[in-house]
Order: sequence, then C-alpha cells, then structure tokens
Amino acid sequence: MSAQTLLNSLFRYKASVDNELLDALNALGDEARSDNFRSALRVLNHAHLVDRIFAANLQRLDHSYTASWSSEAPPLAQLSADIRETDRWYIDYTSHISLQDMEEVVDFTFTDGGRGLMSREEMLAHVVTHSGYHRGEVGRLLPDIESTAMRDVFAGYLHRTDPTRRQ
Repeated sequence: MSAQTLLNSLFRYKASVDNELLDALNALGDEARSDNFRSALRVLNHAHLVDRIFAANLQRLDHSYTASWSSEAPPLAQLSADIRETDRWYIDYTSHISLQDMEEVVDFTFTDGGRGLMSREEMLAHVVTHSGYHRGEVGRLLPDIESTAMRDVFAGYLHRTDPTRRQ
C-alpha cells in the first residue's frame, strides 16, 4: 500500500468517525446546554481550526487564523457543516496528491508567528492524529455519546467499510 493510499484511507476514516460524533452530539438534546457540551464544541472547533490552518499550509496559501483556539465555538449546526466540508476537502486532496508532492517540505508560519517546516505527508499525519486525540477528549467530556459515537478505531472502520476483511 502506498502512503497516498493509506493517507486517503485515514481521511475517509476521519470523516466517517467525525460524522458519527457530530450525529451523536446533535442527538443529545438537553445535554446540549451543559458546560461540558460547550467545552466539547470548543475542543472540536479547535481541531477544526487546525485542520483549516494545515489545509492552507498544504496549499502554500495564507490564512486569516491568528490562533488555533477560540473561547467560543460556532453553533453545532455550523461547526458540523464546516467540519464535514473540510473532511471532504482532505479526502479529495489525498486522493490526488503525488508521492513527489507528499515528500515536499513546506515552509509555513504557525499562528504564534513561529516558523515551521514539515513535509506534506507529515502535515497530513498531524491532522489525522491531532483530530483523533480531540475526538477522544470529547468522549471524556460527554460519556453519554460513547455508546453511539466512540467506535473510533481505524481497524473497526476498515472492517465496517469492507466486510470481506473479516474472515
């Protein structure tokens, strides 16, 4: 399996578990007014901002983000739409990136003004692992969603999407 194929699979997995989590959050009802729910939205918004920042970095584009964190998150409906759109962008990006482009080292600026150098492959790996960490954090903040949304393991995703892998 090529690195490009693996990264595309990881971003398809990310989109799938993001969808499960967002659907579970939408189904919470009264829980949506709790402090933990608001904290969970801020965590997801942070992960989303980082996704957007790195999408700009991958394309060598300037972005308007001055921080990767915000004290207030957008409403869940807007955040859900934004996350899903960004997930689609990463799936498309990783489905077309060449090995040469993945290996290219990109010079960028962190939101704190510090300079960074990473290959596109490293940036993509960062986005996938960073978001997984924060989905787990949301699961700790809102344990009621665990039974519906926290099947957040890559092996499970692979076997759900391709049942022939189960022998």
